[in-house]
Parts: sequence; structure tokens; C-alpha cells
Amino acid sequence: MEVKPGYKQTDVGVIPDEWEVKRIGEFATVEGGYAFSSKTFLRNGKYQVIKMSNLYQGTLDLERSESYLNELDDQERHYLLKQDEILLTLTGTTGKRDFGYSYKINDEQNLLLNQRVGRLIVSEAGNPTYVAFQIETPCFLDQFFDVSKGGTGNQTNVGTQDVAAMRIPFPPLPEQRAIAGALSDVDALLGALDQFIAKKRDLKQAAMQQLLTGQTRLPGFHGKWAVKRLGDVAQIISGGTPKTAESSYWNGGIKWCTPTDITGCASKYLVQTERTISQHGLSNSGAQLLPAGALLLCSRATIGEIRIAGCEVCTNQGFKSLVCQPGVSNEYLYYKLLTMKQQMVERAFGSTFLEISKANVVALELSIPDYLEQTAIAEVLSDMDAELAALEQRRDKTRALKQGMMQELLTGRTRLV
Repeated sequence: MEVKPGYKQTDVGVIPDEWEVKRIGEFATVEGGYAFSSKTFLRNGKYQVIKMSNLYQGTLDLERSESYLNELDDQERHYLLKQDEILLTLTGTTGKRDFGYSYKINDEQNLLLNQRVGRLIVSEAGNPTYVAFQIETPCFLDQFFDVSKGGTGNQTNVGTQDVAAMRIPFPPLPEQRAIAGALSDVDALLGALDQFIAKKRDLKQAAMQQLLTGQTRLPGFHGKWAVKRLGDVAQIISGGTPKTAESSYWNGGIKWCTPTDITGCASKYLVQTERTISQHGLSNSGAQLLPAGALLLCSRATIGEIRIAGCEVCTNQGFKSLVCQPGVSNEYLYYKLLTMKQQMVERAFGSTFLEISKANVVALELSIPDYLEQTAIAEVLSDMDAELAALEQRRDKTRALKQGMMQELLTGRTRLV
């Protein structure tokens, strides 16, 4: 491949002439964590031990840790984490890329580094934020997984000396700072969007609690709500599975929904399924063709998960689907059922996996207003869903923008002025 003027080919790719390629150990100290004894853990101690489970895809999840210490000896104190240190998970599953996650400490305090997590302490020769972005790149991670070694069982490990030997593009320090600043600005925007989305979700949950119970009424509505059984407001329909060994029953274009299709669908409307069945398969199984607008309610394993059918569809036996009676809004019932998951779980039974029976679904009680108020409530909540979807789409585009910027800036393909 021809290298354009001003650039050079290196073992980490094409980079600008004035950039170097450096080993991590040339500008940072790489250390492993400490095997803190579980006997010293307290429920509400002063210090929190950071384990691999706290690190996932560039985030630090402190809520997942219940490990605390109250007092530190001199050896333990060495593993207190400081600002700008970079964490890196070093142990994973053989054949999988389920480790190598990193996080740069910002203003978090009283955190201790546990075993199987490493830290990079960047010297004044490098910018910690720039280095943190570099170790998220495919260039670094490919090196990381290439040197991973088998441990006990199906574990695989990367040692601190291995990390120190890995190489990254290394521009002059002022350019490192400029690149870090540009990418940090995008991270800040992503953080603000995440907070805004979380706030909007909380507002939606509060609105559902108020509107779907009648605690708050929309303007113009005053009538009394009725308490009805779910079986009185909708026809409850079970699903089925054609014989898997009969090829003529499958791949016939009739959408056939499983709980996995539901949990994998981000929208409230389901329009695609992983598998389809034929008319022959439909006729020779317990599955029934449901109309668009039917509520696809999981009744097994992921009990209470629900989507609205965006087209004709049938389901396997892990569903108790609902076709609304006249005078009942499927959109209103969709939102109402979202608030009733716990009731369904409490009525479920089973040893291998929990399942709620058709009789128990039929017997669920809910309060319901007249049709006009149902549709008005559903419209308010649908508008909130649309706003959330737009914000999430904006966040996804911003994430894609960040990935593109990283690819350009961290290789020197695009230079900052």
C-alpha cells in the first residue's frame, strides 16, 4: 500500500512522520492488583475494592460491588487508586473477548485495586487521557488478545509485563493533549445525553405510575374507572411450536416469535422474528396467527416482557398473547401490563423455569377507564416513548461519531490544527 507524503509505515499502522511508536512500559508503570482477603470485607466500610465485575465496556459500576474495608495496612495502601490511573481487566474466558475493558480514574476516591485488574500509571512523558483512548482501539486490543495465555480451567490471562510490551502510536505531548481534549468533549456530550435520557426515563415511569392508576387525571376526564379481569378485556391466546424435524413446517415466511425475539427488540413494536414457519407448520401445531396490534406477552422465563405485534405473527408456547376486545386500547393495555410484571411473577410456578398459566393471566385484575381516556393516556406515554427514542438515536449517532473521530485522530490520519 502506498504511504502518502508525511506519513510512515510502522508495526502499529501508518502514522505521521513526527509520531513515534512506543511500548507502554516506556511511558507508564503497569501493576497488577492485590488479593484482598474476604475476611476483611465489611458491608459499609470506608474503602471499596474494584474487581473485574465493576468494569464493563469503559464504565466503572460501583453499585455492583459489596466489598469494603475500613482500615488499610501499608501494603494495602499501595493499591489505593489515584486520579488519571487507567484500569484494565486482565483475566477472561478462553476464546472470548470478555476482558481487556479499561477505565480512567477521574475524581473517584477510596477505591482499591483487586487482583485480575491491572493499572497503568502514566508518567509525565504521556497524557493519561490520550493513553486511555489508545488502549480502547483495535490496534491495542489485537495485541492484548494475541498474547493472552491459558490459566486455570477455561481462564485466560494477560500479564502486566505483556501489557508493558504492547505498542501504541505516540505523538508529541501537545498533540496528545489536543486529541485527548477533542475526544473528551465528545465523551462529555455522551455523558450529558445519558443523564438526560435517564431523567426522561424516570419521568416516564412517574407518569405511568400516576396516569395508569388514575392518581392523576388528564384534563377533561372525570369518570370512575372499572376493575376488570384481564380475560374480560382481551382474548388470551397461547402459542405453539411445529415439529422441528419436519422441514416442510419451517422457513415458510410466517413470522414465528420466541421470547428471544422479544428481549432483542428495542422498539415496542415487533416486526421481525429470527425464524419463520410455513402454513403447513401453522396448521400442524398449537401456534395461532395473531393480527397486527396483538400484545405478545412472555409467560415463561422472561415473564411480563411484552411487545405489540407490528404485523401478523404467531408465537411459541412461551407466550400468552392478547387480542383486545372492542372498547379496549391495545396501546393502553401495553403500558398497563408493563406495570404488572411483579404480579405476574408472583403468580408463576415451575421448577426448571417459572411460567404463568393461562388461567392466572386471565384472572389478573386491572383498573381501566373508558376508551377515550385510555387512548389519551396511551398517546401521552407514546409521545414520551418517541422523545426517548429520538434521544437514544442521537446518542447512538454521537457514539458512532466518537468511534470515527478515534479512528481518525488516534492514527494521525486527521490532524488537529
